This record gives sequence, structure tokens and C-alpha cells, in this order.
Amino acid sequence: MVNPSSRSPFEESWRKRFEKFAAKSDDDAGVAGWSPTGLETRLRCFVRLWKQNSDDKNRLWLDAGCGAGTYARYLTDQGMEVIGMDYSLPALQKASAKNAGDTIHWCAADVTKLPVKSEKFDGALCFGVTQALSQSNDAIAQLVACVKPGGEIWIDALNGKCLPHAWERFVLWLGKRPHHLRYESSGNLKQIMQTCQLTDITLFWLPMLPARWGRYQYLLETTGSRWIFQHIPVVGVLFSHALILRARRSQA
Repeated sequence: MVNPSSRSPFEESWRKRFEKFAAKSDDDAGVAGWSPTGLETRLRCFVRLWKQNSDDKNRLWLDAGCGAGTYARYLTDQGMEVIGMDYSLPALQKASAKNAGDTIHWCAADVTKLPVKSEKFDGALCFGVTQALSQSNDAIAQLVACVKPGGEIWIDALNGKCLPHAWERFVLWLGKRPHHLRYESSGNLKQIMQTCQLTDITLFWLPMLPARWGRYQYLLETTGSRWIFQHIPVVGVLFSHALILRARRSQA
């Protein structure tokens, strides 16, 4: 575990928030701090991308920031051996209780200082984490270090250039109120990944409607809508709630 004194006030407030989420909730979405439709949409998107882009063979994977184990369970169902790590002990307790019969191993750890040997994993997943960090550099560097050459890394972030997000930040700025989330840009994440010697970096946009409009989410997930978001960059940049990046650690 990382010494709490080494975390920024922003990061420490999020750690406490995650612990409260887990203490009050039993469902995966509540533990993670998402709405049920939000988590369902994220998982559905990842499942589709995984089937289209990931190798299909048994391997050892890390789920960093695993929460209640939503993605860890899916990876296990695909034949992977998974270690789920999270710095929220209440979340790990919920994950362990919910997945008692699975072959998932749970560990208390911070993504900015992973307690594992270098080149231990064949792949690493880090979803729902970057918005609670002051910056993404340390987390990505840690993920890269723990993955074998040629291994996959998947990471998501809230899209800072999405128009609703930009408007929200503007309103907070006008009211001189602090930001409660950190947003990222695909360009910044790609640059960090390239600096960390990651290759084959692929960007996927994740458009998502607010929970109150969840009944219309399917319109954004049709084949035509996905093509527009993926192939017309400005649409993805301005109207995607989140983004996902997949990359490989260089073989060099």
C-alpha cells in the first residue's frame, strides 16, 4: 500500500469516497461509484472490444482498481487467471464475498505503486481509476513495468474534451468550486504511453448518455453509430463521455 501522506489531497479524498461507496453498497456499480446503467454500458463496450481485439488464450492478468470485481470476473470467464487489486479494503471485501467461488486472487494495493515483480503479467486492465488520480503518468508506468514484453494494457479515462464535460468544468470555474473529477485527453495518454515504450496504441471512444436517458443508449451502440464515432475523429472527441486505450509493451 502507498503511504497516505504521499497522496495528494485530491487523491486522498477519492480514496475515502471509494471506501464510503463500498461500505454503503453491495452492487458492483454502487461500490465503484457509477450508476447501474453507466457500469453496464462500460462493461458492454469492453466486452465487445475485447472480443474484437484481444488474443484468446489462457494468461495471467492484473485488474488494477478492481472495485467489486466486475471486469475481473469477465476475464476469468474468458479463461484468464486474474489478480484483482484495489486500495479500498471495503471494496475488496465486497469483491471477495461476491466472488468466493471464483479463482480470482485479491490484493490491497495502489496502482501508483504496485507490489509485484517486473514483467509478471501477460496483461493489465485499469478502468475507473484515472479520474481519481492527480495525473496518469505513475499509474501507466507501473502497469507497463508489471507486464511482460508483448503484453497488453487496457486503460480508460473520462474524456476532457467532451462538450458536456467542458461545460461542467466551466461552470465550476465560474463558481470558483473545485473539480471533483479529473479528465484526460487521448493525446496526453498516448504521449505517456509512447514515453513508456508502449506500441500498437489503439483508441476507442465510449459515448454514453446520462442515466436518466439510459433507455436511448442503444442508439449510440448501433453499427452505424460506432462507425461514426470511430472514423470521424471530431465526433468522438466532442461527444464521447469516456475513452479506452489498448496498447502493447514493446518487445525491445
